[in-house]
Amino acid sequence: MAENTTDPRSEHREEGFPGQQQDQPGLTEHTRPDPDHGEDTYIGHGRLAGRRALITGGDSGIGRAVAIAYAREGADVAIVHMPEEQEDADDTLELVRAEGRQGLSLAGDVRDEAFATEIVGRTRSALGGLDILVLNAAYQHDIESFDSLSTDRLRRVFDTNLLGMLFTARAAYPDLAPGSSIIVTASVQAYEPSPGLIDYAMTKAAQVAFVKALAEEAGERGIRVNAVAPGPIWTPLIPATGWDEERLNTFGDDTPLGRAGQPAELAGAYVYLASGDASYTSGAVLAVTGGKHL
Repeated sequence: MAENTTDPRSEHREEGFPGQQQDQPGLTEHTRPDPDHGEDTYIGHGRLAGRRALITGGDSGIGRAVAIAYAREGADVAIVHMPEEQEDADDTLELVRAEGRQGLSLAGDVRDEAFATEIVGRTRSALGGLDILVLNAAYQHDIESFDSLSTDRLRRVFDTNLLGMLFTARAAYPDLAPGSSIIVTASVQAYEPSPGLIDYAMTKAAQVAFVKALAEEAGERGIRVNAVAPGPIWTPLIPATGWDEERLNTFGDDTPLGRAGQPAELAGAYVYLASGDASYTSGAVLAVTGGKHL
């Protein structure tokens, strides 16, 4: 093996994850081991210089990894988060500002149509515009069986993952200029749905349809619309999903690479889709799944 290559099976390897439980939304402080967001490893190359990004669910997990990467690539970043995630948001923005970029915290719930809409204008006002929209906010929960699926939780999944996404995208779309990029965080669950995540998987499949449909219309305006489909990624959402100790111990073991991924391992996909390198990429779903097929 060359000195500058690594074995993807052992990169970020953790020998299982310890049993732990959190309430939604999960918090980084209570997630063990700490997720790797690329704080010490991501190196930027100016690929997003001068761009302005809005990231929903940007305080922790995949959203934090994307925020760090975007700032190091030269973008100013606004992140949306729940009020109870303010500490995580502050930590993320500290990393953004350390790169000399502007950072904006937007606290609220994207299920609230007014909030999910107004964050677009607030971002444009604070950052001087909006070029990159990352629709990443999500909620999931485990169910024992289909007949135990509660209406309240079902509504929270659909309202967060679909309505919240649509509210923000709809508000941003009319004023996006040619060269702008919309990126949705879908999931391998859209293609390999688990019974315990049936409602979540349904929303992720709907997001794929959203990306493909909007890409056709937006292409005529020079706007690209794509998705990233993560596989099992170690974020605060995982210990807040309701899985037992055995499920956490084996999280990610069923991938061809034999492990769960870390948020840092997705950052490059979001950078690529937002950058000029992806100028001919639209309507695509980029798999970052440890080898699981879409």
